[in-house]
Amino acid sequence: MVKDINNYDVQQLSGGDVTATGFEPSPSSGFWSRLHGRIVIEGGEDRRSNSDMDPVPPEKRTWSAMDYITYWISDNFSPSGWRKAASLMQIGMSWKLALINVAVSEVIIALVVTANGVVGARYRIPFSVQSRAAFGYYFSYLMIAMRMIVGIFWYGTSAYTGAECVRSMIYAIWPSFHDVKNRLPAHANITTQFMIAYFIYWVSILPLHYIHISKIRFLFAIKAIILPIIGFGMMGWTIKHAGVGNNSLWTAGNTVHGTALRWVFMQGVYSNIGGWATLAINSPDFTRYSKRVRNTYTMAIALPFTATLIAFFGVIGAGGSKFIDNWTSKSGRAAAFFCAFGFYLSQACSNISANSISAANDLNCMFPRYINIRRGQFIVSIIGTWALTPWNILTSASSFLSFMSGYTLWLAPICGILVADYYFVHNRKYNVWALYDQHGIYRYNKYGINWRAAAAFTIGWVPLLPGFLPKVNSSIHVIQGMTNLYYCGYFYGFGSSMLTYWIFCKLWPAKETMLDYAVYVDDEVLTAGRDVEEGVESEKEK
Repeated sequence: MVKDINNYDVQQLSGGDVTATGFEPSPSSGFWSRLHGRIVIEGGEDRRSNSDMDPVPPEKRTWSAMDYITYWISDNFSPSGWRKAASLMQIGMSWKLALINVAVSEVIIALVVTANGVVGARYRIPFSVQSRAAFGYYFSYLMIAMRMIVGIFWYGTSAYTGAECVRSMIYAIWPSFHDVKNRLPAHANITTQFMIAYFIYWVSILPLHYIHISKIRFLFAIKAIILPIIGFGMMGWTIKHAGVGNNSLWTAGNTVHGTALRWVFMQGVYSNIGGWATLAINSPDFTRYSKRVRNTYTMAIALPFTATLIAFFGVIGAGGSKFIDNWTSKSGRAAAFFCAFGFYLSQACSNISANSISAANDLNCMFPRYINIRRGQFIVSIIGTWALTPWNILTSASSFLSFMSGYTLWLAPICGILVADYYFVHNRKYNVWALYDQHGIYRYNKYGINWRAAAAFTIGWVPLLPGFLPKVNSSIHVIQGMTNLYYCGYFYGFGSSMLTYWIFCKLWPAKETMLDYAVYVDDEVLTAGRDVEEGVESEKEK
């Protein structure tokens, strides 16, 4: 054990892979005692962290600037990214305005993702640890649980989409699969045919959960090469065979106008930003593995550029994608398989990066003695894929689906408070070791709750609730102003929580958390004059 400048005990990092340690049961121990000894993650009885939760050691900082670029190409080139602009056109926008909407939304959320990601890159910590600085050691667990629920839910629904890709691949290889007889009852909300594809999808992506996050970047690089080729291919096929070049799509204008168009535009912005609301919070889970802090800045450009480009592909290729299952010639079936495989790979990678790793980090924080990121991903996969039965949610539980889609109204205030705490309240100065101390300065009080964050969080979401309720229950009616405020939900939730939290901290500061200098994992003391900047990094950061 070593001490930092503020006399906090610093657990030396073990490095390497997590192993089952903790205590060694004697051969004469009972079955449960021996089993417990096998499943315990490294650390003693009082250990409240493990090597996946500790600050990332130098040997695992492997992500370069290019890795973050390929990560966003990978995440954006997905069925949902492909449909973004086309979905906006369905609610009244022209293709040009739809692309502008996507671009504006992605630029805004990219700035938030990058800003919050800096915390992970500098302090080498995940969101679950970062949140303690703002919310308090124990209150942060509520925020962690909220994000975990979102991650597990979207993992399941994304698995359903991935299974659709697998089914298209099977159609292309064995057209007779169309004729597989359904042996499941109608109330199951899933057919035998689709259950086979669903099971194949789940089994096929399980090995990817075993790969540590510091090494999985190669998968995103492969996807970043394959998927643009598929995108250009589908776009070219559609232009040639579906007559897109002569389609009225290019001359059609907006189908709504005036005030209605403005609120439709805001609805689109809210929806597109909401799609990244979880990643805006958990970006430190990835940026903590960067080689240098400045490597993560590429996200501010890569995210909006790739999202807008792929949305444009979707505008042109949406018509062609509808016919994939009907490409019946030999060459057509080969093309169908290749396209379906691309979307399958896209969905699998996105599901891992956006959902399973995030939720696994949360489980890792809640049960650090028993769950690391690898185990957490397998748990998320089982719960999200099978316990949630996403086919029932997507086919019959429209109110629940609407509820989860509107979950952004809770995530936006969390993100606003995190950004305010780091940049404006604590002036980018944390003590990384104090974040791991349950009795340290970030406990705030005996309950482990920072009341300033709790109050700001409440202010950030309660006014949005009236506009949200009709989305869950159509029998509830509210004035149009409440609905309009809900469409501005991310801006209100993020902005109001950020501002009120900053004001509360200015009026009633938690002086014990206000440091003269930051304490990083690589340096015992970095004074304000040696704070880690893009051009003034510590020797270990260069």
